[in-house]
Amino acid sequence: MSGRALLMWDDAVTAYDFGPSHPMDPVRLSLTMGLVRAYGLDKVVDVVAAPPAGDSTLRLVHREDYVAAVRAASKDPSAADQSYGLGTMDDPAFAGMHEASALIAGQSVGAAEAVWRGDAAHAVNFAGGLHHAMPGGAAGFCVYNDAALAIARLLELGAERVAYVDVDVHHGDGVQAAFWDDPRVLTISLHEHPRLLFPGTGFPSETGVDGTAVNVALPAGTGDEGWLRAFHSVVPELLAEFRPQVLVTQHGADTHFEDPLAHLAVSLDAQRAVQEACHALAHEHVPGGKWVALGGGGYAVVDVVPRSWTHLVGVAAHAPVPPESVIPASWRDEVFARTRQLGPGRMTDGRAVLWRDWESGYDPADALDQAVVATRRAVYPLRGLLA
Repeated sequence: MSGRALLMWDDAVTAYDFGPSHPMDPVRLSLTMGLVRAYGLDKVVDVVAAPPAGDSTLRLVHREDYVAAVRAASKDPSAADQSYGLGTMDDPAFAGMHEASALIAGQSVGAAEAVWRGDAAHAVNFAGGLHHAMPGGAAGFCVYNDAALAIARLLELGAERVAYVDVDVHHGDGVQAAFWDDPRVLTISLHEHPRLLFPGTGFPSETGVDGTAVNVALPAGTGDEGWLRAFHSVVPELLAEFRPQVLVTQHGADTHFEDPLAHLAVSLDAQRAVQEACHALAHEHVPGGKWVALGGGGYAVVDVVPRSWTHLVGVAAHAPVPPESVIPASWRDEVFARTRQLGPGRMTDGRAVLWRDWESGYDPADALDQAVVATRRAVYPLRGLLA
């Protein structure tokens, strides 16, 4: 197994572009890659590009008629079939949509294949994490569900247990739906409460079949300490019980307090701490530390997303970027040239990373603790664990 991590990257992924007024601005991808290069991380990972996912791969998750509808909308956006979620406000059709979406999916599938083969222990595709796409429809800025496709390919290659951990502010509904009744896949999603945020799913009572799905629905306003407490009160114990052969994680940056589309108050420093926790859990609970890390949401496209995912690349590469480091001026110049915004100056929000372990006891009157208790009571008995 190679000692170097893989970074899946093809400049053409930035063609995944819903238009100038859409919050998912592909500049977030190019700026992230620019910051990765500014820190020299492209020299300590193997930067590789996989081919686009072909139809046979896409059909591991998506219906044939849906793939055909995406192809048709890609050729003629004006004729997009909204019954498939295409040509909507969230998912406007654009020329080349199929090709760009299949390319992003291909990077996640390629990452999964490489990790399974042992070419590298860790692989990152920060352009991926498009977790809302359903087998028969686009949703929530997601056309093809690259995370689900990566897991499906792992199963096809012989994996018997794959764990998926999603820390995007939105529920990982598409991945949960794809493997709802498959005991080979454990999906865990920590997200803002579904009564308050798209897609309106992800209640603790959604447990799949015999506990294949785990959902932690966080109160609006949850900050670093609560977010980290919830993660560490649920994820490590479940991974220890499940014993995955591969860990797939989704690191949407939209939990951040600056993100315009949600209501959590998480800092960059806490996001980095969860990335490090996922890395450590992969080495602790997965043979060979097999870990595929994906991006996801994130709409503070200058201040937050590039820093968060550059940290992710550094963590996966065993070359973490010091939070206190001053961001290279060359990257800040690139930011201004591309966006006319002033980029952030350091790789930190200056927050201390602290939380209370669950073993220290919980407060039944605290909303965050109530959320954790609801999840543990719903799913732990199904998995033979004490709630």
